[in-house]
Amino acid sequence: MTTQPLLSIRGLRIAFGTQEVVSDFSLDINRGERVGLVGESGSGKSVSALATMGLLPRTGNRTAGTIQLQTARGGVYQLDNSQEKDWVKVRGHSIGMIFQEPMHSLNPVFRCGPQIAEAAALTDGVTLKEAKAITLKWMVRVGLKDVHRIYQAFPHQLSGGQKQRIMIAMALCRNPELLIADEPTTALDLRIQRQIIDLLTNLSDELNLAVWFISHDLGIVRSFTDRVVVMRKGETLEKGPTSVVFAQPKHPYTQGLLACRPPMDKRLWRLPVISDFEEDTMPDVRIQSVSNVTKKDPLVQLVNASVIFGRRSSWFKRSPNQVIAMHGINIDIPHGMTTGLVGESGSGKTTMGRSIVGLQALHSGYMSWNGKRITPHTYTDQRFRQKIQMIFQDPYASLNPRQTVGQAITEVLAIYFPEWSRHQRMARAVSLLEQVGLQADHQSRLPHQFSGGQRQRICIARALASEPELIVCDECVSALDVSVQAQVLNLLKQIQEELNLTYLFISHDMSVIRFMADQLAVMQNGEIKEKGKADDLLDNPQHPYTLSLLDAVI
Repeated sequence: MTTQPLLSIRGLRIAFGTQEVVSDFSLDINRGERVGLVGESGSGKSVSALATMGLLPRTGNRTAGTIQLQTARGGVYQLDNSQEKDWVKVRGHSIGMIFQEPMHSLNPVFRCGPQIAEAAALTDGVTLKEAKAITLKWMVRVGLKDVHRIYQAFPHQLSGGQKQRIMIAMALCRNPELLIADEPTTALDLRIQRQIIDLLTNLSDELNLAVWFISHDLGIVRSFTDRVVVMRKGETLEKGPTSVVFAQPKHPYTQGLLACRPPMDKRLWRLPVISDFEEDTMPDVRIQSVSNVTKKDPLVQLVNASVIFGRRSSWFKRSPNQVIAMHGINIDIPHGMTTGLVGESGSGKTTMGRSIVGLQALHSGYMSWNGKRITPHTYTDQRFRQKIQMIFQDPYASLNPRQTVGQAITEVLAIYFPEWSRHQRMARAVSLLEQVGLQADHQSRLPHQFSGGQRQRICIARALASEPELIVCDECVSALDVSVQAQVLNLLKQIQEELNLTYLFISHDMSVIRFMADQLAVMQNGEIKEKGKADDLLDNPQHPYTLSLLDAVI
């Protein structure tokens, strides 16, 4: 057994055109070791992993550095100079990789089982029949139930957690010695995140599997990895044992990353951001007191509200294909406050938000606005529609890629304020951009020219354009880096105070809910299981489901 590192990267430099995105990156990973790589989007984490797998896009170029893989099976591969015939032996066989978005990694027109079997069949001497047996074995090993049904299922028929388990089985079915996991838990529910991390921990221990774990979720990195490397703008700023780096971070950037995640044990007035530490300014660590939500009149009320997807087979019989997305929901959303909504995927959170903004009709029950009952016809009144806006989870998908930012905002202004001149609308668009921390000249740029955090700020500016009273925030920070997330959450708080806005804040992140919500409702299977003041519910949950969500926090 060799004592050399399994993977050794030295002086790696990567450029896209004239822009260098990775500078002098070095990393050793030993057998059975779990190494974390953390940093904001654009720091070079994923690009370094793609270079290791020989998967850099054509516009990317490795300008310097060496990448060596020394396997226990006797193979030594100089990956920086590998030919395509060598990559066949390396990819899957020596190094497996799990990508961030399983839906984009699986072929939507093929069944899931055969996609794993196709990878397993690449092993020398494995027949198609043996590949299917290997596939079923790995599907069981990664914790999938009813594996024969899932083997025949298409990706769209599985949940996010099931698809991620399929990806893990595909990556490990050829028994690699190193697994590269690139953001494998991003946007997954807390309980699914916990299950995936527990699964990877068990497999790593059982198989002596080395794991290169790339993530911006510091809680997961802290609990899962042995060592950690901190990157920013292509440079390595700090590295060492995870317990030491997290307990005693030396670089201001690392200190800022650790501090800007909302704490679970208290509610801060404002989240620290990285600039507080880089500029050596004292972060605002005041504790926020929660307002008495019971004294606020409700702006919105849902009364016995239900939504059912699918049609009845007859007037008296429900079709087996019907799905009850919401059932008997009763909730008040007070003026000027933030109502948090938590639960797993499929619990009905987004359906409730879409029902409130008029994108989903209620099957039964009703909604009232300022005590006045709302009908479907009410949503055709433009004066009412402008009072309710929604910020969606994916800011890039929410913006027209062919529209400039200024056009996206002035389009809203033209609908709700037709009496304004073009000059007035452009001036208001610039004002809104500046209000959310962007610059006036940004109005002439297209969405792809912005970072994820900047795009979410643009979506916030667009939501504010109609001068709404209620904004539904649907997982609007779940895909953002923790540092960008802190900036956006601070911005939402600031705007709420300035404009006396009301929020329905949908999230699966309990720490974000602790920071944002005044009152909280917990949903499961289309029903509200528990609700009350946010701090009371988080500190003293009564329902077993709420307890399970809190226990899953990493």
